[in-house]
Amino acid sequence: MGTDLKYKISFHIRLFLTLLLLFGLFLFSFLIFQFRRERLYKAERVNTELQIINTRLSHYLINPAAMDSVVRQNRQSVMENLRVTVMDTAGTVLYDTDQTLPLDSFANHADRPEIIRAMKNGSGYTIRRLSETTNKEYFYAAAFTGNYVVRSAIPYSVSLKEVLKTDKLFLPVMIGLSVIISALALLFTRSLGNNIKRLRKFAKLADNGEPLDDIGPFPKDELGDISNHIIQLYSQLKQTKEALESEHRMVEQQKLEQTRIKKQLTQNINHELKTPVSIIQGYLETLMNNPSLPPSKKQAFIESCYKQSDRLAQLLNDISTITRMDEASEIIEKTELNVSDIIRDVFSDLDAHLQEKKIKPVLDIPEQIIVKGNHGLLQSVFRNLTDNAITYSGCDTIYVKLMESGPDHYTFIYADNGIGIDQDHLPRIFERFYRVDKGRSRRMGGTGLGLSIVKNAILLHGGTICAGKREGGGVEFIFSVKTQ
Repeated sequence: MGTDLKYKISFHIRLFLTLLLLFGLFLFSFLIFQFRRERLYKAERVNTELQIINTRLSHYLINPAAMDSVVRQNRQSVMENLRVTVMDTAGTVLYDTDQTLPLDSFANHADRPEIIRAMKNGSGYTIRRLSETTNKEYFYAAAFTGNYVVRSAIPYSVSLKEVLKTDKLFLPVMIGLSVIISALALLFTRSLGNNIKRLRKFAKLADNGEPLDDIGPFPKDELGDISNHIIQLYSQLKQTKEALESEHRMVEQQKLEQTRIKKQLTQNINHELKTPVSIIQGYLETLMNNPSLPPSKKQAFIESCYKQSDRLAQLLNDISTITRMDEASEIIEKTELNVSDIIRDVFSDLDAHLQEKKIKPVLDIPEQIIVKGNHGLLQSVFRNLTDNAITYSGCDTIYVKLMESGPDHYTFIYADNGIGIDQDHLPRIFERFYRVDKGRSRRMGGTGLGLSIVKNAILLHGGTICAGKREGGGVEFIFSVKTQ
C-alpha cells in the first residue's frame, strides 16, 4: 500500500515536499534562534541600564541618604518603579528601597540566581522572577562590588514586556521569503521531476524492448547530459546485441549450409566415384573371366581402365583441394608471387593441347603483377579456366587481360569466343558437381569441381568472381585478387 501511494505521488511533488519540510525545519529553528537572540539582546540592553545604576549606587554604599537621592533621581528620569537592594556577601539584606518592611524581615538572598551569577562573574541578571518579599515579578540586575552586592530591579510590567518583545516585522518578512523560495523550489523540482519521469519512461520502454521515440528531449544540463549518455549507451548496446544476434543467426545458417553442402558433397562424391570404379571393376572382371580375349580387345580395356583411373585421381585431387580450402583456409600458406609468371606457366604447360585444338591465347598482361597469395591455388584458377575452355568451349581464341590495377587489388578478364553458356546455367556454374551438359562432361572426363575450385580460390584471395556472356560470342569471367 505504501509503495503504491509512493508512485501515485509524482517524484517532483515528493521531492518538493521533502525540500519544503527541510526548509520548514530550518526556518523554524532559525526563527527560534533569532527570537531568543533578539530577546537576549534587548534583555542585555535593560541589564546594561540597570548595571549603570548599580555602578553609581556602589559609590554611596555607606551613605543611605545619598542612595535614596540617587534612586529618586533615576525614578524620575529613567525608571519609575526602580527598586534597589544592597546585601553583603553572605546574602543578608542591608538596604532596600521598599521601607515598608524592617530589614530583619527580609529572607537571605544568597540563593537568588542573579546574586549567584554576580558573586561568580561580577554581574548577573534574571529576566523574570517572582519576588518573595513583594510577591511581584521583577527584572533583576546585580553587581558585586568588593564586600557588597548591589541589585537593581524593575517590575516585569506591560511596558517591559513590550521592550523585550521581538520585532513583529521579522516574522512576515521571513514568511514572504519562504513563499518565494518554495515557489522557486517547486519550479526546480518540476523540471527535475520531468527528467526523472522521462528516465522512468525510458526504463519501461527499454525493459519491454519498445522504440524510444516518445521519450522527448532532455534539457541541456548535467542530468540531461547523463540521461542522453545513458540512452546513447543503451542504443549502442541494443545495436550491438542485434548485430550479435544477427551474426549468431548468420553463423547458424552458415553451419546449416555447411552441413548441407558437406552432406551433398558426400553424396555427390559417392555418386561420382561409383562411375569410374564401376567401369574399372567391369573391365577388370571381363579380363579376368576371359583370358582368351584378343590382344586388341585387352589393350582397349586396359586403356579404358587407365583413363578412368586418371579421372578418379583427378577427382580425388579436386576433392582434396576443395576440402583443404573449406576446412583449413586459415593455414593456407601465402607468399609474395608474380601472377604474370603463373599465367604464362599455365599456357606453356598446356601449349600442346592448345595447338592440338588450334586455340590461340591472347595475353594482355604486364610483366609484373605482384600479390601475396598461394601459388598452387592461383595456378588452379587459370588452369581450370583454361582446361574448361579447351575441353568444352569449342573456341579458337582465349583472352586473358588485366582490366584494372588498384592500390589493393587486381581485376582480370578471362574469356573465349566459343559456344558460350546459356543464361539459365550461368548462376549455377560455380556449384560443386554442377554440369551444363552432364553426359558430355563425363565423356570428356570432367569432375564437375573445376569452377567451384576457381571460385573458392578467388574468395580465399579476398576477391570476387562472376561469369557472363561475351559480346561477339563465348563466355567471360571477371574476377579480382587482393594484393595483400
